Amino acid sequence: MGIINFSKTKVMCPEINDILQAYKAKLRLQRYAPSSIKTYANALAKFLIAFSRHDLTKVDLVQIEHFMQQLQQKQAISAPYQKQILASIGKFYQLFYQRKLDLVALYPKRLAKPLPKYLTPTEVKRLLEHCTNQKHLSILQLLYGCGLRVSEVVALKIEDIDSDAMRILIRDPKGKKDRVVPLPRKLLHNLRLYYRAYRPKKFLFEGQTGGVYSVKSIQNFIKKYASNAQLTKRVFPHMLRHSYATHQLENGVNIRYVQTLLGHKSIKTTELYTHVAEISKGNILSPLDQL
Repeated sequence: MGIINFSKTKVMCPEINDILQAYKAKLRLQRYAPSSIKTYANALAKFLIAFSRHDLTKVDLVQIEHFMQQLQQKQAISAPYQKQILASIGKFYQLFYQRKLDLVALYPKRLAKPLPKYLTPTEVKRLLEHCTNQKHLSILQLLYGCGLRVSEVVALKIEDIDSDAMRILIRDPKGKKDRVVPLPRKLLHNLRLYYRAYRPKKFLFEGQTGGVYSVKSIQNFIKKYASNAQLTKRVFPHMLRHSYATHQLENGVNIRYVQTLLGHKSIKTTELYTHVAEISKGNILSPLDQL
């Protein structure tokens, strides 16, 4: 089987760094999102370190299977992380060696998707009311008012906001297909206040030294405002997207339209929200209340 190196050191040899940089460059060329590139590269790094003493051109499926078994036993990796590592390995061999590895048998068994976690309209209102920063408020309103992914929010450029047509262009998102979403009037008002105060140059939201705004910063301020609003739920950016979808369906918006607004490839993904919306309407009486 050969020795697999599971060293936990974060210091990688120059050769591995060079491979990772080339890997990232190839993913950028294929228009992968920055967050996806980072995820793929971090996952591949674990594989490259483990096989640093091997000829990568000769690594076979049995060795990769043994590698995954060792990760499960020694590092107790999660099922999603197992999928990420396998996807990164498959992509690596496809891009560098034109080999299409059949790794299907190594993927974890598909589990039923849990129902999306969401906020009620009252909870969203409390969250927004406790936001004291104009920039943060605009981001919160984009996440909830337009149902955007946080990666889509930080990738927005100034020209993507079309105030004349009252729409927002979402470029090359997760589904690799541009889409347009309506621009709420309340959001437009706050965006104008934000723009006058911050004057971003390229991206709609930029860091203190320019460039793309940090997703981590968004996660942190949402957590802070949720705490200030005394919300008992653990609130995260994607929860506002879940809330948008749930509330749209509760308000009677056609599911196909919601699918388009969210940028879902499959209607099955959108259908998850119908279960939440039906339950949250509260139209079903418990037998207890009928005694």
